Amino acid sequence: MAELRTKHVCGELSRVIPLRLLPGTDLMDGLRKVCEDNGVRHGAILSAIGTLRKLTIQIFVPNEKTKLGAAYDPPQTIPGPIEIMGIQGVIFETESGEVALHLHGVFCDKDGKTLGGHIVPGGNPVLATLDAVIGEVAGVRMMRRYDEETDLNLFSPEPA
Repeated sequence: MAELRTKHVCGELSRVIPLRLLPGTDLMDGLRKVCEDNGVRHGAILSAIGTLRKLTIQIFVPNEKTKLGAAYDPPQTIPGPIEIMGIQGVIFETESGEVALHLHGVFCDKDGKTLGGHIVPGGNPVLATLDAVIGEVAGVRMMRRYDEETDLNLFSPEPA
């Protein structure tokens, strides 16, 4: 049987913030601003749908130079319109105390081709709308820390 390893803590959903990002707003910058404006430092993007003018993502690809044998490829920009089928992710605090997001999504391009990957900040302007729900998590610290085993900065849930 394979080894089972986890790192987790128990908290509770304390607030839910429904929102809409307006046309032209970058999806990562807009979601982070809503978090900052509402004091959300730890939580999740529970749901997000809408449209983008263009999409900028990365995917994990083989890379023998890394500890894991894989790494994110260079960012890919796909011209729009792009339909957002769904976005989810975590809201965490960096070691320097900044609010940050790690988001992945599933998308559909203008030809009906399905795309997915890690959303790159600054390259995803909203076309018509981005409708989302943020869930704040209380009683835990959701951090991003360097992980020696993987040689990556990764999600680290910790007791508050």
